[in-house]
This record gives sequence, C-alpha cells and structure tokens, in this order.
Amino acid sequence: MDNHGVNQPRKRSFLSLLCAGAALISDGYQNSLMTMLNVLLRIDYPIEYTQTIATRISNALLVGEILGQIIIGIICDYMGRKVALTITTMLIVIGSILAAAMNGLTSNGMLWMLVIARGVVGFGAGGEYPASATSTSEAANESTPLNRGPIFVLVTNLPLALGAPLAISVFLIAFSIIGSGYLTLVARVCFIVGAILPITVLFFRLKMSTSSLYKSSAIKKSVPYWLVIKYNWRALLGTCAVWFVYDFVTFPNSFFSAGIISSFVNVDDSGESVKSLRTTAYWQLLLASLSIPGVLIGALLCSKVGRKATLIIGFTGYIVFGLTLGLAYSKISNTLPLFVVFYGLLQSFGNLGPGDMIGLLSTESFPTAVRGTCYGISAAVGKLGAVVGTQTFIPILNHLGSSWTFIIAAMCGGIGILFTMLCIPSDTARDLALKDENFIMFLRANGWTGHTGNSVKHESNISVISIAESNKSPDSKC
Repeated sequence: MDNHGVNQPRKRSFLSLLCAGAALISDGYQNSLMTMLNVLLRIDYPIEYTQTIATRISNALLVGEILGQIIIGIICDYMGRKVALTITTMLIVIGSILAAAMNGLTSNGMLWMLVIARGVVGFGAGGEYPASATSTSEAANESTPLNRGPIFVLVTNLPLALGAPLAISVFLIAFSIIGSGYLTLVARVCFIVGAILPITVLFFRLKMSTSSLYKSSAIKKSVPYWLVIKYNWRALLGTCAVWFVYDFVTFPNSFFSAGIISSFVNVDDSGESVKSLRTTAYWQLLLASLSIPGVLIGALLCSKVGRKATLIIGFTGYIVFGLTLGLAYSKISNTLPLFVVFYGLLQSFGNLGPGDMIGLLSTESFPTAVRGTCYGISAAVGKLGAVVGTQTFIPILNHLGSSWTFIIAAMCGGIGILFTMLCIPSDTARDLALKDENFIMFLRANGWTGHTGNSVKHESNISVISIAESNKSPDSKC
C-alpha cells in the first residue's frame, strides 16, 4: 500500500509528460503541412497562387507562432501549464477548421482566409512550444530525473519530427482517394486532420496534474524582470541566437524543399504536373523520414557526451553537408536520389543537434518561475529567424543560385558553434530544483521580497553564506 502511495506522484508525472508532449506531433504536422500543399495549390490556382501568396501563408504561421510563444509563455508562468496547454489546443483546432473551410467571393479572397486561418494555427502551435516543453521537462524531472534529457527529446522533438512524414502521408492518402480532379478538396482534408490530432489529447490535458516544481517555485506577482535578465542574460542570449540560426536554416529548407525537388521531377516527367505531384510527394516523404534518425541519435548522445557537445556535433553536420551540397551542387543535383540523401543528412544533423538540444536547453537553462517566459522568448527569436530565412531564401535562390542556400547553411553552422561555445551553460543536466533554489537565493540577496509558491515556509532555511554566494549571477562567471 505504501509503495502504491509513493508511486502515485510518479505515475501522475508520467501521464503529464505524455499529455504535454504527445500533441506536439500536431505542431510538426502543421509546420510541414504546406510543403506539399504549396505545390498542389500552385497547380490548382496557377494564376492566383503566386510565390508572394505562398510566402504570405508561410509567414502568417510564423508570425502567429512568434506571438503565441511570447504570450503563451508568459501565461504559462502566471496561470499555469495546464491553462496554457488548453488554450493552445483549442486555437490549433479552431485555426485548422477555418483553413479546411476556406472560402471567398474570389480565389484571392479564399487564399486570404487561408492566411488568417494559418495565423490562428500559428498562435496555437507557437504557444505549444513553451507550454509543452516546460510541462514535459518538469514532469520528466519528477518521474525520471536521471534520464530527463533523452525522455524530453523523445516526447517533444520526436513527435515534432514525425509530424513531417505524417503530413506527407496524409497528403498521399487523400490524393490517392480523392484524385487529381479535386485538388482543393485534398487540401481541405489535410487541414481538417490537423484539427483531429490535438483533439485526441485535449481530455487528458484537462486531467493532467501541475508539477511540484511549479507549485513550489511559481512567481505570480511582482516578477523582478530586471533581476531575471541579470541572472539569465548570457544563457538567454545563447538560446535565442542558436534557435535563430537553426530556424533560419531549417524552416525555409523544409518549406521550399518540395518546390526544389519538384523542379527536378518536372523535368523527368516531361511537365506532367499531376504525375509529378505524386512523385514529388514520394521523394519528400523519403527526405522527411531521413531526418528521424538524427532525433534518436541526439537523444542517445545528450546524456553521454552532454547537451553542449551534442549541439556542436549537429552544427558540424551543417558545415560538412552544407559545403558538400553547395560546392558540388551541379554534380549532386543531377542524381535525384543522391541529392535527397545528402539533403536528408543535412536535416538529420539539424535534428540531432539544435533540433533536439535547443528546446531541452531552453527548459533546463532557466528557473521554473520564468521558464515559460524565457523559453517563449528563445523560441520566438527562433521563429524570427524562420521569417528572415523564408523571406531571403527565394532572393538568394534567384540571385546567387541554389548552391548558395547550402553554403549559407554551412556558415550558419559555424555561427551556431560560436554562440554555443560562448553562451550555452554546461551544467544544465542537474536537478531543476537546485536551479530554482539558487535563483531564489539570488533574488533574496538582491533585495527581492516577493513570494514563490511555498518558499515562504522555507526562507528561514536559506543560510547567510548561501545568499552571499548567490549574489552573483551564474552568467557573470562565463
């Protein structure tokens, strides 16, 4: 009976862990959904669906995600993880339904409705990042602290990565059933599936428990933001910079990859657009699947060689495969299977390093009281990188050539390594409760008198020596 009582909190934490991370597959699905639908809509609306419209739809999602990451990140800290997760789930469902129901007096009006719908989806999907990541990290810290890193990656980034092949598979199934005569209907089916995925976990999210870390460390009034910045500035600079570089490379390459592949396929298929659409989807499915091993290898490495080293390994892959594709582009691109494999290896190393580690580091580098806020800011700066990357991808392609998109990816790998070495903390694998204690001591030592959960009961246990030692921010030592 005693064992049952002891195991109950751990079971609740494990359920919270699954509920928090499981719906991230819908975020991965939403992020990859337009990859094939861009090609489809360009065929169905050859005049109206211009490159400008495609970029606008992409940016609607990204801008929505930026706003969602910041606003939901703050809500996550003030009102709790469960409230934030419920809000994000509902927004994704509403936005997906609006996208599936897109309509207008003209084709342009219909496409504008799609822009708005994708913005709503983006707000919800963006909010999922801080809400799910903080919940998952805290639940993993309670249920399996020694394996927090690998578990976090497998529950968050793996579903995100699986969302891409899932989106392409749903597209292929819908396309095969509906046929080429109703391409817009294929798109509507793909959008509505995006609403079904988060609904499946909504009930369980409403039942999930709040982590002990949040209960004991939350600051819901008088947040000392100046002290927060003083304590966390270097780690925050590191996570923001690394996430910016990663999304600058990965988002445009994911978003426009089907267009790049279709340009090769169209040549092979003598311009038969519908036939090439299916062939492009098959190659895109292979490309998306090749990135999955990187997620698993990153999960394995993060506890063995450390978060920071794993991050550097991933960025090194950007340099190696980015330069390989860029410098030998004319030769590699002549053989489509070889091109897809190298392209997939580039994305796989992206998942292995920054894809796996930046979310983990953005939860472990900051105390519980401001974890959602700092994570949301880091992720939002990352999505800003995605917007910049998406906006500059086509100009780079048109003015410098396809090879330079990969050479620039290699340069970004070097920049990522630099910021990792200078700013990313090396001790993030410790118990998150220790980080919270050090943060509270730092606040007390700097004159803050607010309350953090149950901290009032424990203030007397904080020694004068510990307070004096905590007077310096850990970032000031770097």
